[in-house]
Amino acid sequence: MDKDKLINDIDEKYQELGENSETYLKGLLHAKPINYWDYIEVDTLLSLQKPRTNFKDEEIFIMYHQVTELFLKMMVHEIKQLVYEPFEESVWIEKLNRLNRYTNMLIGSFDVMKYGMNYDDYNTFRSTLTPASGFQSATFRLIEIYCTRLENLINAEGRKRVSSTPSTDEYFEHIYWKDAGLNRKTGKKSLTLRQFEEKYLDRLIALANKTKGNTIEDKVLKIMNCSEALKAKLKEFDYLYNVAWPLVHLETAQHYLDLKGEGKAATGGSEWKKYLHPKFQQRRFFPTLWSNEEITNWGTKFNDKSL
Repeated sequence: MDKDKLINDIDEKYQELGENSETYLKGLLHAKPINYWDYIEVDTLLSLQKPRTNFKDEEIFIMYHQVTELFLKMMVHEIKQLVYEPFEESVWIEKLNRLNRYTNMLIGSFDVMKYGMNYDDYNTFRSTLTPASGFQSATFRLIEIYCTRLENLINAEGRKRVSSTPSTDEYFEHIYWKDAGLNRKTGKKSLTLRQFEEKYLDRLIALANKTKGNTIEDKVLKIMNCSEALKAKLKEFDYLYNVAWPLVHLETAQHYLDLKGEGKAATGGSEWKKYLHPKFQQRRFFPTLWSNEEITNWGTKFNDKSL
């Protein structure tokens, strides 16, 4: 680019902002060149692992979950653009391709957990992590709230309890994941659930109110001529995130908690087999895109063949 044009473009940029470009150019003159470790915050990132025991594989456990949270944040980054920006099908397909790629990476990454830790060491140090649980991942909940209407996050038992015109607060009283930490008969909540709600519940309810009528599912329902290509990408994401990933998670949990028929409890105290298996939760982001037969067989190999 011509140097004079470049200077002119810089002037115009800062004029539009109501700023003096010379001030910024003077600042640039004295700015230090950026480097990889400062830009990526490598030293900070690599210092975030703080094991609670002396078992070496606990650090692997921590890093795996930190990587998972980063992938989930990448997904939120893409999803928010679909929620808040005007619809354009080519952009949606590009974003869904990214979401499917990230989810496939999450699915494949469970081998790190399943084969990357010593069985006996994990089953010893995991007790030190109680009551912390992956259940407490707020990023996971953000994806659900951005993607679908709250009614789709209510399981069969929850639908029996909600009123005919539930408020956002009522939906959250009966949302599927609450069953992992609430005894509906006694009303007693696990510490895992109490901690999570104290930290995040108000924010999640506020987000649900903000996105009401504007979730990805809402936008799909409003599109009159949704192409088959877009439907296929939406179904692929729905299946990967709500069936394939939970099933791999379940298999990994079984490897450590039930390999020898011991039936160990999860650190958060949930009935993890029911909580993780999609056939129990029946969570779908885009239910109108699935046939009755596909819904009946949700969480089975049938769904895999249907894509």
